[in-house]
Amino acid sequence: MSQNTPDPDGHRGLVVNTASVAAFEGQVGQAAYSASKGGIVGMTLPIARDLAPLGIRVVTIAPGLFSTPLLAGLPERVRNFLGQQVPFPSRLGNPAEYAHLVQALAENPMINGEVVRLDGALRMQP
Repeated sequence: MSQNTPDPDGHRGLVVNTASVAAFEGQVGQAAYSASKGGIVGMTLPIARDLAPLGIRVVTIAPGLFSTPLLAGLPERVRNFLGQQVPFPSRLGNPAEYAHLVQALAENPMINGEVVRLDGALRMQP
């Protein structure tokens, strides 16, 4: 990426990492998972600063409850229950919504070193 031809502002690329809301509010039994996602959150700003001289931005998305292949394997009543935990919209997130955020981050060159929650205001219970 550092070898990319820079645009007129010097931008050469964007790294988008994925963490989880568990980085901020891990649940009982999630210590290792929460810590691993917290590590991704914690490295976002320092790596953005390290790569800034090369014209490379770094951002992290911390999604909440999304419709993934893992959740698709759960019974519908469980998926509905999980979706109802999200304040608004009260449903699981769609992969297209995640992709839309990636596109918005890519298009806005001032977003750098930031962690963006994508969770419909979800706050997980212990």
